[in-house]
Amino acid sequence: MGFCMNHCEGLSSRLISSSSLSSTIFTNSKPSFPNPNNGYRLFFYPNKNGTSKNRGSLNLETRPRLAGYAKSGKKLNSVRSEQGFSTTCNESSNGVFTKSPLGKRNDLKKILILGAGPIVIGQACEFDYSGTQACKALQEEGYEVVLINSNPATIMTDPDMADRTYITPMTPELVEQVLEKERPDALLPTMGGQTALNLAVALAESGALEKYGVELIGAKLDAIKKAEDRDLFKQAMKSIGIKTPPSGIGTTLEECYEIANSIGEFPLIIRPAFTLGGTGGGIAYNKEEFESICKSGLAASVSTQVLVEKSLLGWKEYELEVMRDLADNVVIICSIENIDPMGVHTGDSITVAPAQTLTDKEYQRLRDYSIAIIREIGVECGGSNVQFAINPKDGEVMVIEMNPRVSRSSALASKATGFPIAKMAAKLSVGYSLDQIPNDITKKTPASFEPSIDYVVTKIPRFAFEKFPGSQPILTTQMKSVGESMALGRTFQESFQKAVRSLECGYSGWGCAPIKELDWDWDQLKYSLRVPSPDRIHSIYAAMKRGMKVDEIHDLSYIDKWFLTQLKELVDVEQFLMSRSLSNLTRDDFYEVKRRGFSDRQIAFATKSTEKEVRSKRLSLGVTPAYKRVDTCAAEFEANTPYMYSSYDFECESAPTERKKVLILGGGPNRIGQGIEFDYCCCHTSFALQNAGYETIMMNSNPETVSTDYDTSNRLYFEPLTVEDVLNIIDLERPDGIIVQFGGQTPLKLALPIQHYLDEHRPECASGAGHVRIWGTSPDSIDAAEDRERFNAIIKKLKIEQPKGGIAKSESDALAIAMDIGYPVVVRPSYVLGGRGMEIVYSDEKLVTYLENAVEVDPERPVLIDKYLSDAIEIDVDALADSHGNVVIGGIMEHIEQAGVHSGDSACSIPTKTIPTSCLETIRSWTTKLAKRLNVCGLMNCQYAITASGDVFLLEANPRASRTVPFVSKAIGHPLAKYASLVMSGKSLHDLRFTKEVIPGHVSVKEAVLPFEKFQGCDVLLGPEMRSTGEVMGIDFEFPIAFAKAQIAAGQKLPVSGTVFLSLNDLTKPHLATIARAFLVLGFRIVSTSGTAQVLELEGIPVERVLKMHEGRPHAGDMIANGQVQLMVITSSDDALDQIDGRHLRRMALSYKVPIITTVAGALASAEAIKSLKCSTVKMIALQDFFNVEMETEISKNLQSASSSV
Repeated sequence: MGFCMNHCEGLSSRLISSSSLSSTIFTNSKPSFPNPNNGYRLFFYPNKNGTSKNRGSLNLETRPRLAGYAKSGKKLNSVRSEQGFSTTCNESSNGVFTKSPLGKRNDLKKILILGAGPIVIGQACEFDYSGTQACKALQEEGYEVVLINSNPATIMTDPDMADRTYITPMTPELVEQVLEKERPDALLPTMGGQTALNLAVALAESGALEKYGVELIGAKLDAIKKAEDRDLFKQAMKSIGIKTPPSGIGTTLEECYEIANSIGEFPLIIRPAFTLGGTGGGIAYNKEEFESICKSGLAASVSTQVLVEKSLLGWKEYELEVMRDLADNVVIICSIENIDPMGVHTGDSITVAPAQTLTDKEYQRLRDYSIAIIREIGVECGGSNVQFAINPKDGEVMVIEMNPRVSRSSALASKATGFPIAKMAAKLSVGYSLDQIPNDITKKTPASFEPSIDYVVTKIPRFAFEKFPGSQPILTTQMKSVGESMALGRTFQESFQKAVRSLECGYSGWGCAPIKELDWDWDQLKYSLRVPSPDRIHSIYAAMKRGMKVDEIHDLSYIDKWFLTQLKELVDVEQFLMSRSLSNLTRDDFYEVKRRGFSDRQIAFATKSTEKEVRSKRLSLGVTPAYKRVDTCAAEFEANTPYMYSSYDFECESAPTERKKVLILGGGPNRIGQGIEFDYCCCHTSFALQNAGYETIMMNSNPETVSTDYDTSNRLYFEPLTVEDVLNIIDLERPDGIIVQFGGQTPLKLALPIQHYLDEHRPECASGAGHVRIWGTSPDSIDAAEDRERFNAIIKKLKIEQPKGGIAKSESDALAIAMDIGYPVVVRPSYVLGGRGMEIVYSDEKLVTYLENAVEVDPERPVLIDKYLSDAIEIDVDALADSHGNVVIGGIMEHIEQAGVHSGDSACSIPTKTIPTSCLETIRSWTTKLAKRLNVCGLMNCQYAITASGDVFLLEANPRASRTVPFVSKAIGHPLAKYASLVMSGKSLHDLRFTKEVIPGHVSVKEAVLPFEKFQGCDVLLGPEMRSTGEVMGIDFEFPIAFAKAQIAAGQKLPVSGTVFLSLNDLTKPHLATIARAFLVLGFRIVSTSGTAQVLELEGIPVERVLKMHEGRPHAGDMIANGQVQLMVITSSDDALDQIDGRHLRRMALSYKVPIITTVAGALASAEAIKSLKCSTVKMIALQDFFNVEMETEISKNLQSASSSV
């Protein structure tokens, strides 16, 4: 018998015994809920009348630690892994294996790792984390590593992470070029998500791997196909006696209908094969939805295969992370429970680790099933993720699916337990067994020692439905979240509340806020409980506040009563706080409330006080957080790695040092406008300052990122990025410097409150080197650039031109400004990131409509109104400045799309392609003057517009890191974020020998990747509000081929022949003839609707007319459906008809995977790219080959020299 802390029931740990897999699926056991009378439910002591005994004091019971410690008095024994044939183990060995005969393979010399490509919904920066871990692990073992990934914003694509780095498109044909060129011995496909797996399958089936003698390691072809092919997986589960939901496999729409008829009832689940994040799938409640989703699923699947499955809506969902080695040892890393029941994609569900509501028997069964599944599928070594559903009525278990690779949940499990799954998987792939790999956290136990945790982890996803008008904020089996936060606490309540405030969606925790749901009527509230949405958890709060019982909420939502009871207890705590004044709260009250995760701001709301007053009162009572270490073994062994989380316990394990140190504030959860690019900058800062002799402290709440890896910084605090939590760590660590410049808007919003705190309290550094201070550009300078009135005064003094505009604080102000400067105008709230709430407005009516909605965007800030510069070219500039007044341009990027398309959604190139020298000199001069005036120390990004007449206008300036820093760094071969961090530490640009702008001899193009297919009903047009989730990079020596590479990498399959559909609005019709001729020369046919066709005919350009959607049949949509159109160029007229016909046509193009271009410049650049594709072949060139060895060596020496002198 072993002690398992991978999972807990209610609030207690348990002993479990092994059981054989041969036991049949049970039907009688029920999940256990905490007994209302056993001391685990509500903390108010009830009297016979059911009311509190004493409302004047808070009687909170001491609750046992979750999944924490055995009460037996004996030392803890970890559950050992399921043994394979080559190992021996007994009870006296405490679960540690004797050495197996396996070990590092010496027959392998060079290994190719496939990355995941751009950040998309369902496949985000967790694969940068896994790929980076794999690169480091294999290089550590002495292997030569070749990496292919198209995403420049990743740490893994840094040129020093692999021996050869290909930032190139990831198609089977192009990857085969790399196989021929590099001749690797093996290919590792399990670190790059679904992209890498599908590529590996294609290369194996085409014979390319066999042709070049490349071995698949980590997962063989048969195992990949068995897990990913829905039919093969179903048969495999049947062969080992594990149930799957009643279902069938369809490869045509007719087959799907037959399966639906055999199942016999709606709703039905549609799951495409070989896709990520449930792409193309969904839940069908009727025949019309069924047909639509099946069509989408068949189109999305690379094997044109979908699983049509009986719905298990309302069943509970669980995941187990499993690892296996070549000796057939298997360990369970972590169990994860979804709070949302089946029907919501696990990536969109709130999840908890370890699982909270399983019975002993249920957990052991899932454990045994997972081990049997990984063996049956044939995953020889590495990590896998297995998903189960359990019927809460009778305990029936069914397996949903498994991923034979490192997954999104693997990153979560790694951060939750401290067990680096990707690193271990990489080592297992080259021959090691689990018992041969040491645990980096404890330094004492091997990887065969299953992780145990004495805390609870909660993950909450973050969404961006507001970016996609027309899409419904409803959650289904197709993933739609764009990021997530994670928090750790000693109880579920604590970790849950911390995770809510980590989301940065305006909540300081769960409850204690005037949320909109409190004003809904009962019908609307009940609907929001029945239908999963991003805000359902807040609807639960509103329902409880208004008196709805736990049983009724459960009946509506199917959320387990254990979780609902925990949440009800939080509402009761809030009620207590609202009945008390701040002065009456005792030290014990504070501890009990804080242990349930309540923030100072929540307490302030409930007690009608301020956050500052609550903090002062709390500190006066000596109530401060204690920091616990993540040790993988529930305190059985000491943790050597300072990876920490806060809790209101009495024993602090942080042990801060007195070294020179720097606190780096991360970017929090990914979101559109603030993604992996900022995490990249934070990581580079940590790397550079560690080399310079500083202890680096990372603070972040994002489980997907490299920055929250335990070995990225010297110390890691996995905490919400709020004023309260940051000040707690400042008080504890007392760093020499705090860096707020690299995490995007998240730390920038904290800069002024932190500065005020430092000015008021003047804490001394732990190193004794003065007072704690914010490094780099001052918060006041950052605010001056963000505050429109202050900024206008600065640029007026510097004689820098801006588009005519004004600041409106009322509707009348706005209308007057618009009348003065003339339509069209760009309107936006101040202090935004990612163009949130930004629109181009063409009339008073549209302006008034905007103002009515903009209040919700940022009610405390005025609205900015500027003249929209039609047909202007937009320019992005990244610059670097030091504290000595030196300024160097890092890179000048020319946008492909015209001004008015958000810079994050526009393609851009470096160096510029069409900008006159005189304009470039003006831009360089203005950027330098502005950096000096704002006293920038570090990075600054400026955006300019250049009109057709050559006039230059400054659009905005941001004295911080921008999302273009990773792209520019890789384009010019200089690590700008590292330079910036050293500049902040006091070095000059002369010390770094970076004193002049680098103009590369090659062309780099960045292209955005957009998630429109995930959001049914939204239009695909580009505008001033950012919608892209990621980016790719194309590099070559000529612009057309570099642009073509970027398009291929972004999934835009440019045709080299066929028919182009052209439809341009009146504003862009002057460019119509140029576009049409560019495609005619390439051999394309042109088809257009009446208005566009008439202009072309007047120009003498041959064109075929086609009807608009409302004019009759056959129309343009029929041509798309029939495969008669290969490329579409559409600019929207934005009138009422376009909102219906135009949107439908554009959505059809998306559904049928017809490339669609919505800007004039994009069309012309695409024509150039197609020409280059027709004339030459795309060549795969390693990043290192664009920069000579001497240059790379010189940069490395400069960094080392500057670091050593800090």
